[in-house]
Amino acid sequence: MTQAVPFTTAETHGLRDALDEIVAAGATPGGVIVCGTAAGERTVISAGVVSPYTNPKAPDENTVYDLASLTKVTATWPLVGRAVADGLFDLDTPVRAYLPPMDGHMPSGEATVRQLLSHTSGLQAATRLDLYDLTSRPLHELICHELMENLPGTHRYINRGYILLGLALAHVGGRPLARQAADFWAGLGMGRTGYGPIPQAPDVAPTEHPDGHDRLWGVVHDENAATMGGVAGHAGVFAPAADLATYAEHLLGGHTGTGHTRTDPADPDHTDPDHASPLVQWLRESLAPQVEIEPGLYRGLGWIIAAGGTVAYHHGFTGTSLFLAPATGRYVVITTNAVHNGAPRVPLAPLRERALKTLTG
Repeated sequence: MTQAVPFTTAETHGLRDALDEIVAAGATPGGVIVCGTAAGERTVISAGVVSPYTNPKAPDENTVYDLASLTKVTATWPLVGRAVADGLFDLDTPVRAYLPPMDGHMPSGEATVRQLLSHTSGLQAATRLDLYDLTSRPLHELICHELMENLPGTHRYINRGYILLGLALAHVGGRPLARQAADFWAGLGMGRTGYGPIPQAPDVAPTEHPDGHDRLWGVVHDENAATMGGVAGHAGVFAPAADLATYAEHLLGGHTGTGHTRTDPADPDHTDPDHASPLVQWLRESLAPQVEIEPGLYRGLGWIIAAGGTVAYHHGFTGTSLFLAPATGRYVVITTNAVHNGAPRVPLAPLRERALKTLTG
């Protein structure tokens, strides 16, 4: 395990100020930050309220939020990594090989697992599953039969790629995606992480109040995931910041037996990266740049890679983020319900930029 670098008082105060500012600006009713290290040190910062309608009290690290696209790196990405390690997936094999048999021309089914993970598949970017006739063919067939929008190789953020990966995991694994993910999270000690719907409770942060409908509370905000019953490879997971902190600690190699690198008994400060857990190894492999997003910013397998490869991160549309700095053993978790009043009108960018800057020094 890398010798973790603790957060300074100035750094935690800077994160607190950034969170206070976006809450005061109306970007979100409230939110939680956990900044910590692989060694288990954690600082919890909160601001605002869970919701003025369901719980006008301050959120904490146990408040459950809709993770939105953090689902990609908390459910689909690690399960794909496990499938690769088990020989069930090959990164450079077309995804159609891992889906139920299909007839006919399948242009989008030719996208490889690597391309889907790195958003370089060329699949159609706009996703409206509510417009599909799911009575005629199963979803994987409808997507695989679609024409490509671009040639593979160019970065373009595409949800349907992770939808296909979720369907492929369910098929190859022989169990529903939600069950596979639940077993994975349980093994890491992430006891309150799961796909929805989940019971409405004061410690569950609601999201939007769509016109003509009840406020979304305990049910997924993403419309495509909702069309799939709340369980999808791109969205649908709910979790508290405390569980995401646990996950980050595992990814950074901080949990003996599941996420650590082996220590040399002759030199306790030295670790052997060859004996890292499969999850740590998968993160290491995934941080190899696959494609440039913009100058200085790259996409790995799943994760965005910044600051010369020293930081990896991912965001969720509802107002969530997870930042990792493997070299220093540090992370920052952000959970908010910024879609509480509809599409965010005040950006979360200042808070996310502060988190990135904190990890890059």
